[in-house]
Amino acid sequence: MLELIQAGGWLMLPILACSVVALAIIVERFWTLRQNRILPEALRGRAWRLAYEKQLEERYLEALKESSPLGRILAAGLYALPHGRSAMAEAVEDAGRHEAHRLERYLNTLGTIAAISPLLGLLGTVIGMIKVFGAISAEGMGDMPALSGGIAEALITTASGITVAIPALIAYRYLRGLVDARVVEMEQEAMLLIEAGSSVSGD
Repeated sequence: MLELIQAGGWLMLPILACSVVALAIIVERFWTLRQNRILPEALRGRAWRLAYEKQLEERYLEALKESSPLGRILAAGLYALPHGRSAMAEAVEDAGRHEAHRLERYLNTLGTIAAISPLLGLLGTVIGMIKVFGAISAEGMGDMPALSGGIAEALITTASGITVAIPALIAYRYLRGLVDARVVEMEQEAMLLIEAGSSVSGD
């Protein structure tokens, strides 16, 4: 492995850095976007109970906010419950935007890695071929070690860049879809709370 990295030249360093960062983002996002972390099963009943019993004290709502991203959205709606349906909808929408932004954290970085990794590999190909033609110009076709070294650098960096880009792009697309699905689920739960809150407040 070390020999391949050395043969690939200095451009292997940013490619390796991209692979490490991409792996860290993928693991972190999969952990963060788990269903039971974003939308705990018991949360709806807990929020509805607070709405129907009008337990809107700060301590109850703060505990709800700290439970999960959905909890923060539902707590925002409950804070606005005394002000009616439109105020609840506005509070929920604003909180939802913030939570959606949090769920998308690092995904742009992952998408950037998926885009630039093959470009780094292509740059390594160009540099390797420049070395090959430089060796041909200086020594002719007789200096095979120099020629093979340049060709190896070109092929290794290209392969490495593509190897990093493919899983990064797959993970980026999947995680983007997962975020969209989680946001839709949170919106549905928030709308149910708004309907329940409207019946409680008589709005």
